[in-house]
Amino acid sequence: MGAPAPSATSAMDIVVELTGVCKTFRQRQRSEKLGDTLRNLIRPRFREVRALDHVDLTIRRGEIVAYAGPNGAGKSTTVKLLSSLLAPDSGTVRALGMDPVRDRARYVGRIGVLFGQRTELWWDHPVSASFEWKRVVWDIPRDRYDRALPRIREMLGLDAFFNSMARELSLGQRMRADLGMALIHEPEILFLDEPTIGLDVLAKRAMLQFIRELHDEQGLTVMLTSHDMDELEQLAGRIVLLANGRIAFDGDWTTLRREYADRRHLTLETPNARAPEFANATLVRTDGGRHEYVFDAGRVDIPALLAEAARQTEILDVETHRAPIDEVIAGIYEKLQYSSPGTSEFSPATA
Repeated sequence: MGAPAPSATSAMDIVVELTGVCKTFRQRQRSEKLGDTLRNLIRPRFREVRALDHVDLTIRRGEIVAYAGPNGAGKSTTVKLLSSLLAPDSGTVRALGMDPVRDRARYVGRIGVLFGQRTELWWDHPVSASFEWKRVVWDIPRDRYDRALPRIREMLGLDAFFNSMARELSLGQRMRADLGMALIHEPEILFLDEPTIGLDVLAKRAMLQFIRELHDEQGLTVMLTSHDMDELEQLAGRIVLLANGRIAFDGDWTTLRREYADRRHLTLETPNARAPEFANATLVRTDGGRHEYVFDAGRVDIPALLAEAARQTEILDVETHRAPIDEVIAGIYEKLQYSSPGTSEFSPATA
């Protein structure tokens, strides 16, 4: 569904390739009853969660890919596999021509990773000490470090707090510093897992702009996860949508809207408070003589709606616009709801 055809992508252009990747986790289950304490110890029960279920994914050099899905869909698991923090149960993971786990020593020096809920900064040391620590431990050549640091400090606005203790930073400052740490060795691929979580509008905008500039200037490949769909649509031309551990969609935003629902808003202004009624549009709010509806433009013709409204009342004004992408995605998630097919329970005695 909108994904690039294999023939259109040469092997030299592919920097990330997942083939048939599966990953399952076990969660220990405990009964809340006091009488089951001994049983919990002797015959514990486990819940199997299939985070990824035969996932195939290819990313080309220089792409910015949005990787989205509801909670538990497998987004962070995928990033951890590509960051060499996890190994797949089955299938293959290749990035930059390497196995991230087996070739970890060579591989991590060529990628940058940022987890929005974690930090690389030394909590009781100045930010500058964390950068210097990374230069030494990662054996970053001094000329590369000296070339990258001034630009990162300037573009991310780190100078104001570069010598401040990490524990004294605001969330936005910490996130900017962590992004700088992820980029200081000039990686070829940047993996971002919820990089703007908790940031205000200005901090979020600055971070996204910086990522875009890096991509435009250096051809940096970026894979980004987020629950903020507006953010993803601004930055990435391609979206990969996960559901139940599988890829439900891979293509561009326009195709996503068209294939799932071209959701639109229609606002009518009438001389009275009674809202016109439609068979194929849903009234979401009414205020005096202003009435707002939502409808699927792929199934409903706007002129037909207006003609239907005109038969019921006088129309003073009309306004229509696309639904925000967050609203579209929420509707898609509802369509992709499932009765937990990615989980099962078992005990060691029956497994």
